[in-house]
Amino acid sequence: MEHKDALKIILADPQTKKEYDDLEVEFAVKSALIKLRTEKGLTQRDLATLIGARQSAIARLESGRHNPSVKLLGKIAAATGKKLFIRFE
Repeated sequence: MEHKDALKIILADPQTKKEYDDLEVEFAVKSALIKLRTEKGLTQRDLATLIGARQSAIARLESGRHNPSVKLLGKIAAATGKKLFIRFE
């Protein structure tokens, strides 16, 4: 069975779908952090050094075990030459 087919079956349950949808923002942030870091050619340790953190802190962010503060996201943006934008749509 392919992933998309399994996901379709799993998300047929309304409660499971709600839980899945509730995680959308967290997943988007995590994915954006990983994409930014890898596009810049940085390791987790490199990024941690740039923002004055430990590699394990970056690992927790990327794994979703920790939700970053806006202040931390701002530090990451500045350290990688990016600007942080937050939108409500």
